[in-house]
Amino acid sequence: MSRAAKILIALVTVAAVLLALNTIAVDNETKPAGVTIDDGKIVRLSGGEIQVKEDGPTGGGSGEPPIVLLHCYACSMRWWDGMVPLLSEDHRVIRLDFLGHGGSAKPASGYSMEEQAALAAEALHRVGVEGAVVVGHSMGGTVATALAAESSEIVDRLVIVDQAPDNSFGGLPFLAQLTYIPVLGQLLDRVSPDALVKDGYSDAFAPGYDLEGGFENPDQVVEDFNAMTYTSYDESPAEEDSYTEHIPLDQRLISAAVPLLVIFGAEDQLYDAREALAAYSGVPGARTASIKDAGHSPNVEKPEEVAHLILEFAQDPGDEAESPVKGKGKNR
Repeated sequence: MSRAAKILIALVTVAAVLLALNTIAVDNETKPAGVTIDDGKIVRLSGGEIQVKEDGPTGGGSGEPPIVLLHCYACSMRWWDGMVPLLSEDHRVIRLDFLGHGGSAKPASGYSMEEQAALAAEALHRVGVEGAVVVGHSMGGTVATALAAESSEIVDRLVIVDQAPDNSFGGLPFLAQLTYIPVLGQLLDRVSPDALVKDGYSDAFAPGYDLEGGFENPDQVVEDFNAMTYTSYDESPAEEDSYTEHIPLDQRLISAAVPLLVIFGAEDQLYDAREALAAYSGVPGARTASIKDAGHSPNVEKPEEVAHLILEFAQDPGDEAESPVKGKGKNR
């Protein structure tokens, strides 16, 4: 065997060992909870520590139902920043970071939709929330559905923002799917530059949307990505897929029998918005709305319009009138 061949074999062996060690290290990483937002607080629960933040009137003095905001996958409660001032004028608003996200703990397990819903229920019980309008964006809509099924005393009305009943309506782009391949995914988690991370989040908005302009912190998506461990990043979507593949959300919501509003950005790049809205229209009494010029995250892209729809729904969930957001769809 030539000297060059021996060197090549040695280099390949070293690279394989380093990749294996990186995979082990990344897979075993955990992170503690820590406050990442002004006036946020860490709540210690049976399944882990969760960051919770409250805004608006407290103690139920306003007479309006509380509003609970549940964020998307690989996001944080900061994705609601543009809407909170609008919702909290008259409503108590509670938002939290899911396990594995934002300021909450990132343990080695606990990422099923049922576990996330149980933790959310425990946190909401701890701060005295019941009879709420629960709003879930993307994966947050899946957790909100599980919450409605298991903790009906908390969920009085449900709003789903850009979450299809299951992945038959779309899903993550090809490049994003590469990050879940064993070994390769752990490597990309370690070496992905900020620019690549931001580019990966662009599909969560309408084409051409100025992602940095949608947040107070232009690096918000990078911080949300870096806050996660690879375990929480990898297991969260897998658990969500398992939940919706077993029973799609529209079918689960028929059984939950809770007043429902479904909002989609008309230019959602992850799901077919029209087909998803049509599927939810099969839920008895469901209302649907489409937000023009918004993608998968209208809560960031068009916060005023989404907040207006939620506030109207909170006041009269049985009203079958046309959506108050002119040209943005019709309640059904």
